[in-house]
Formats: sequence, C-alpha cells, structure tokens
Amino acid sequence: MARRVAVIDYGMGNLRSVAKALEHVVEADDQVLVTSRPDEILDADRVVFPGQGAARDCMIAISEHHLNRALLDAAHSKPFLGICMGLQVLMEFSEENEGTELLKLFPGNVRHFPRGAVGPDGRRLKIPHMGWNQVHHTGDHPLWQAIPDNSRYYFVHSYYVDPAEPDITAATTDYGVTFTSALARDSLFAVQFHPEKSAAAGLTLLHNFVRWEPSACC
Repeated sequence: MARRVAVIDYGMGNLRSVAKALEHVVEADDQVLVTSRPDEILDADRVVFPGQGAARDCMIAISEHHLNRALLDAAHSKPFLGICMGLQVLMEFSEENEGTELLKLFPGNVRHFPRGAVGPDGRRLKIPHMGWNQVHHTGDHPLWQAIPDNSRYYFVHSYYVDPAEPDITAATTDYGVTFTSALARDSLFAVQFHPEKSAAAGLTLLHNFVRWEPSACC
C-alpha cells in the first residue's frame, strides 16, 4: 500500500535535503509531501519534523503556522521522526535565548554544552558540536536495523536534550558530556543528528522509518 510521508514546513529547516533523502528511500508509489497544512499532516501515514536554528524562533514559527496541535496529535498517533531541532522542541524547556518554553511532549530540558569541556585528547572542544560523531545504541529498536552500533552521523548543534525519563533514550553520543542523541517512545523516534546528511547510516535509518510499523513491534 502506498504511503504518504509529510515533511513539516514551518519555515525553519533544511527541507529540500530531507525531502530528497526520503524520496531516495521510499517505494515508487509512496509520496513525500512538504507541507505546512495541519490537515495534510494529520492525513499523512507518517510525519517527519525537521528543524534548525534557535529554539525561540522555532516555537514562534510553529505557532504562527498554527501547527502546535497537529504536531502533538501526529506525535501520538502515527510514525513520527524528529530531526535536530525537531527533537529539542519536544522537551519542556530550553536554556537557549535566556530560556524558552517548548512543546512539553517529554519531561526534561535542553542544555548548552558545558563551556571549557575537553575531549579524550585533552583539547578543548569547540561549540557548536559540528561534524561526524559516533552514536551508541542503548537498546534494540527497529530504526537501528542493519545499522552497526557506533556508526557515525553528522551533527550541528550547541544544545543537547537532557530527558527526565532515562528509558526514552535510544542512543547516546559523547562530546564533553554523554548526551541523548536519539529518543524513542511508542510511534515516535527523534534524533539530534541529521540523517539526511549522514551517508549510508542516515539513509538506512530513513529507509527503516518509512517502513516502520510500530504496532507490529515493541
């Protein structure tokens, strides 16, 4: 059966590269739709929520596009993939912009990387965390299928999520601190890295997502 994958357009995010990566991994009859319409988001079979930029700007853009309720409803009702800022805004509060209230889907905060942190070689780590880094799986999940543990993905961020519920962490990454780089619950999966920029591992994750049937597992 053909699937419709909605990529949420709220004016922030590298939508073209996300959509192109999804088009590369879907079946011929599937449709990838970039949309800002709540009705199209809720009618889709699965939803991808990308994002980049500052937390406050992101929350303002979501509100201006009247997407708050559609986002939360989609996150509770169908396969949902958050990417980068699309992960962070699922939390309660961000330290960015002197403090920003978020969507409050999960308890926990978004924190700035500690200043002056050093890597294993003793050198001071640059912020933002930009470039390739390993992702350590914390358990089995269908979206990790055929992806070796400790595969490398592409990151660009100065803040990281600190969930209050450890059981939702699906992967961690080390950069001065060990932080949650993927979280999962029910039909939702969200990542701090950019799968659309992460070569084979990222494309495999997107391939797994568009075929994921949460009710058939877990």
